[in-house]
Amino acid sequence: MTPPPGSLLAAENLHKVYGPTTALDGAEFSIHPGEVVAVMGPSGSGKSTLLHCLAGIVTPDSGSITYGGREMATMGDGERSALRRSEFGFVFQFGQLVPELTCVENVALPLRLNGTARKEAERTALTWMERLEVDDLRKKRPGEVSGGQGQRVAVARALVTSPRVLFADEPTGALDSLNGERVMDLLTDAARSTNAAVVLVTHEARVAAYSDREIVVRDGKSRDMERIV
Repeated sequence: MTPPPGSLLAAENLHKVYGPTTALDGAEFSIHPGEVVAVMGPSGSGKSTLLHCLAGIVTPDSGSITYGGREMATMGDGERSALRRSEFGFVFQFGQLVPELTCVENVALPLRLNGTARKEAERTALTWMERLEVDDLRKKRPGEVSGGQGQRVAVARALVTSPRVLFADEPTGALDSLNGERVMDLLTDAARSTNAAVVLVTHEARVAAYSDREIVVRDGKSRDMERIV
């Protein structure tokens, strides 16, 4: 596969089957540094499977994924795990913060897993918490903060390693509209400030409006949509 010129992450002709269910049936994707691409589609369309394949969490049955000019199929499990710890960031619908850790410890966790000393990791974590406007929650645990606050902590954790690609899977799905808009404002502003690419899985048009481009997935197939301004 020859990825589109300038693309950071690209996929071609992806297929993935789970038993009798076809999750991906020839899906394609590409994203450039600093670009926000919304992946849209109804429940069960294959959009989350596409994200998991792009992130190296799930291996497609066939097709090609290229990251930074290299086929991901040529990478071993350890190398793909290292990518997810350092070059990829993740935001999930329910945050998935570690309840036993404080908020600052949660944000610092990816750095600690990469071997950064605790004080340095927490200092960097606080910088990102300030940018996401949750530094006052540093000593609180996830169960002591609101849903919107917790999701902003999760965004800070995703960005703390300065990833090249941020994967956001329904990041506002558990929030009301006001908190959802605040999270998206902060997420996209922070990602663009570091030139990170954002793969944004959503079924909400108001969330997709934050993207530069939309890809619609239906029945495992993808279609690049022109943005009408």
